[in-house]
Amino acid sequence: MDEKEVGILACSGEECLGGTISRLATRRVIELLRPNRAVTLCLPLYIAGGEEERAFARDYPVIAVEGCGKHCSTRATEKFSGKVHDTVEVAEILGEGVALAKTVSTRDFTAEHQDMVKIVAREICARLDAIV
Repeated sequence: MDEKEVGILACSGEECLGGTISRLATRRVIELLRPNRAVTLCLPLYIAGGEEERAFARDYPVIAVEGCGKHCSTRATEKFSGKVHDTVEVAEILGEGVALAKTVSTRDFTAEHQDMVKIVAREICARLDAIV
């Protein structure tokens, strides 16, 4: 595959820590760990009718990164574009108690929170590497 032929669609939920971790882990992958290997898709734009986001997801593999059990990224992809190629679930990696914990502002993130982001980012990288 050529560069940037995989989309990563992260949770946009704000009500639990899992959403924040999923977004930060996705940014870490895109910017630091696998630059130029994938693009991030915007879930709110995707749901609101962003045809560019939806078209990309129809034409290229998508990894959904779910912050909680609602699976909004997967559901949106399947509704508007087709099946996701793979799913990373924060609750499966870090435990449901962590994923559903109260949201913590990123300015209040501790070293432990940063470690959680790194763990989820590594899993996203593994899934991405399996595709490309």
